[in-house]
Amino acid sequence: MNIHFVGSSGPRGWPEPDCRCASCSTLRVAGRRFEPTRVEVDDVPLAECSQRPVPGGYDVEAPGGARLLVAAGPGRRPEPVPGRRYDAVLLDLAEHPEHLGLLRRRGAVGPDTEVHAVHLDHRLRSPAELERRLRWWTRPRPAPHRTLLLGGARSGKSAEAELRLAAEPQVTYVATAARRDDDPEWAARIKTHQERRPSWWHTAETTDVARLLADSRGSILIDGLGTWLAAVMDANEGWTDPAAVRPHLDGLVAAWRSTGADVVAVTDEVGLAIVPATASGRLFRDLLGTLNQRLAAESEEVALVVAGRAVDLP
Repeated sequence: MNIHFVGSSGPRGWPEPDCRCASCSTLRVAGRRFEPTRVEVDDVPLAECSQRPVPGGYDVEAPGGARLLVAAGPGRRPEPVPGRRYDAVLLDLAEHPEHLGLLRRRGAVGPDTEVHAVHLDHRLRSPAELERRLRWWTRPRPAPHRTLLLGGARSGKSAEAELRLAAEPQVTYVATAARRDDDPEWAARIKTHQERRPSWWHTAETTDVARLLADSRGSILIDGLGTWLAAVMDANEGWTDPAAVRPHLDGLVAAWRSTGADVVAVTDEVGLAIVPATASGRLFRDLLGTLNQRLAAESEEVALVVAGRAVDLP
């Protein structure tokens, strides 16, 4: 099967006419343009191939008999025909990368399925940003693989972590933050995180992260190590006796080093803020900073997230 893309953008093209957003302006200055999505399969226009409408798109039979699942337009999530594994899928990965994970979970997308992004537009920052994301979504990493994402408050580090695992069929989300029934603002934060995640992800609310790292073989997202450390210090009188906490740090690092899973962990970068005013605050900063360094040394990938932008660290 030969798939040729005459165009791959949304219906108004990318950049869109008269749009002044940064994405469109940058492409316009660079003299680049992506035409609206138009595809040929084995030299036959997709529209002329045998098509069966499905919710959100089309089930297509190519001239040579290959099967394709195609999104009907921006924001659409095509439903697969039950029991069918596709030779190629053409999806709106700009808005719904998690749909690829769902298709994999259902068996509609397998290791040999071609995955293509269509209906591209200024929902993406740039073509380079699309390529960055496609490296995670279309080229599965062999486990074990460890990614450490550092960032300050409201840096976008949690969203970056979720984005990296969006196309995985099975993800365990490790929530280390304890629920606070007497704190509505904290409960609202947790609810926002829950609503942002795919509904089929499994959530484990625990601080026994070392055990999960040892037992799991799929994809794990840990969010985050700062709240994990605070909980460990609470449970072991670590605010006054840091020696009681260090065995737990050693255990986590050992489990991180020996895990068989694909892990993405979110942690707070503590080295850019002012010196904490209290002894307990300085102790927490020192312990977390040391933990970050130890985990980074045992990670295949480390990135710093600032204002929603991720910078890979060598």
